[in-house]
Amino acid sequence: MSGVRCTDSSDLRSGYSEREWMRIQAKEEKEQKKQRQLIGMAVILFLISLLLCFFVYYFVLRSHDYTLTQPYDKADMVLGIGNTLSSGNVAEPFAGELCVANGEVNTQALSLSAYSAGLFDMNKKQTIYAKDIFTKRGEASITKIMTALVTLKYGNLDDIITVTPIVKDIEYGSSVCDIKEGDVLSLRQLLYGLMIASGNDAGMMIAEHVGGSVDNFVNMMNEEARQIGATNTHFTNPHGLTDPDHYTTVYDIYLMMNAALEYEIFQDIISRKNYYAEYSRIDGSPVAVTWESTNHYFTNDADAPDNVTVYGGKTGTTDEAGNCLALLTKDPYGNPYLSIILHCDSKESLYAEMNQLLSLIES
Repeated sequence: MSGVRCTDSSDLRSGYSEREWMRIQAKEEKEQKKQRQLIGMAVILFLISLLLCFFVYYFVLRSHDYTLTQPYDKADMVLGIGNTLSSGNVAEPFAGELCVANGEVNTQALSLSAYSAGLFDMNKKQTIYAKDIFTKRGEASITKIMTALVTLKYGNLDDIITVTPIVKDIEYGSSVCDIKEGDVLSLRQLLYGLMIASGNDAGMMIAEHVGGSVDNFVNMMNEEARQIGATNTHFTNPHGLTDPDHYTTVYDIYLMMNAALEYEIFQDIISRKNYYAEYSRIDGSPVAVTWESTNHYFTNDADAPDNVTVYGGKTGTTDEAGNCLALLTKDPYGNPYLSIILHCDSKESLYAEMNQLLSLIES
């Protein structure tokens, strides 16, 4: 009966001298070492390929999400917005509590011509400065903070919208994104145009789309104001053009900003110096436009105090409301502040007095 015969090293060595056998073993060991090296190199090349893929995704593809330069790195441990706000679709609010003030605060420290002004320490929940912060005034395009808040709360930013004739229902010569009837673009693009270029036409289109009608959207704005405690506020439109029944207060703007900043995308929008948008006309022809910020701190027409970094905000200007500005800033340690001015006589005085207000931030 035949069977399998096992061989041992002595069988393999038969027929070889001691020197020849050692040479064979040395050759086999050399081959095995070479194979191990090749396997090691293959593993290293595989890991390098994975790393390269990650870098391409993170620094090339993902970087397109942030098309244009921002005032400073949001990821920075000190100055970055992430130092105070968590990342995610909705950030943690600045505080469960709010800054409070019963009347004038620290008004002897500054001499401001602005009708109303306030400076709020978001970490300490303190009102650092308050001048007529509960007096009802026109706020011009500061209104768009509430328009953005309602849009973020109830709208789908990925919705694709065909522009309707409603965009023409605004005051001639007011600020616009210059979108036309029949244009096709996203709600996200309209929101960036609303806040960065202060487009009144974008505001009308957003209101009609999110609210079903402009009037219903304005009702939503007023209801949201009540929910956040902005009880001295009333809106009649989504953009802030003058109406005797359209008003707010410095303190209510603080409440609106505080609520809107819970949304990470709002943080990104207000931090943009400009925004590049591509969309199409009614005939399918492409449109490429860059909407520029109206904030003079972002256009190099104004410089903040040395110990303050301007993160972003919203401007507003009409003849009746004067020159208005709401800002989010940070001190050198990354602590956030909201500063708001309503009704300065000129752009120059607005930014000069805003700098006086920001000078009260301790370094």
